[in-house]
Amino acid sequence: MNDPLKLKQYIRTVDDFPIDGIKFRDITSLIETPEAFVETCDELTKMSKSFNATSVASIESRGFIFAGSIAKDLSLPFILARKPGKLPNKTFVKEFELEYGRTSIEIQKNTMVSESDRVVIVDDLVATGGTAIACAELLTENFNVKKENILILAVIDLPDLGGSRLIADQGYGIETLVRYTS
Repeated sequence: MNDPLKLKQYIRTVDDFPIDGIKFRDITSLIETPEAFVETCDELTKMSKSFNATSVASIESRGFIFAGSIAKDLSLPFILARKPGKLPNKTFVKEFELEYGRTSIEIQKNTMVSESDRVVIVDDLVATGGTAIACAELLTENFNVKKENILILAVIDLPDLGGSRLIADQGYGIETLVRYTS
């Protein structure tokens, strides 16, 4: 089912944002509606608990909205994956492609993650998968977290762009709440 929690009604589609040809899925209404926001956070927390997560990582910036709730509810460490230049300590950096450009994310080298950790990576949306895979690779390449110990969680999946399939093909787990297909 594409929307088992009936969250699509709280997600707007904005055409041609941030550039022409992109259909931006805006979660603002979802986070402004307490019942929808709570239900979303509760479901992501259940998925994290079921995975036996020991840490929560999240991708700047909209992923932070949901990951903070999960980390609080499960009393887990919260790992920040941020845009370049936003973290105060030395970082590991991973460059990646977006559907409309190229960028990178960073995690601090002094982050407390071990190879035995089970990490959920939280973001608002999976499109091409580049951001989520970059975050997962930061963890596997620099902290030796095994691929099978990483679960990528997102509110929205755009499967037509191939990201969720690519994530699974690379050996990472993936779960989403809402799917948009054309």
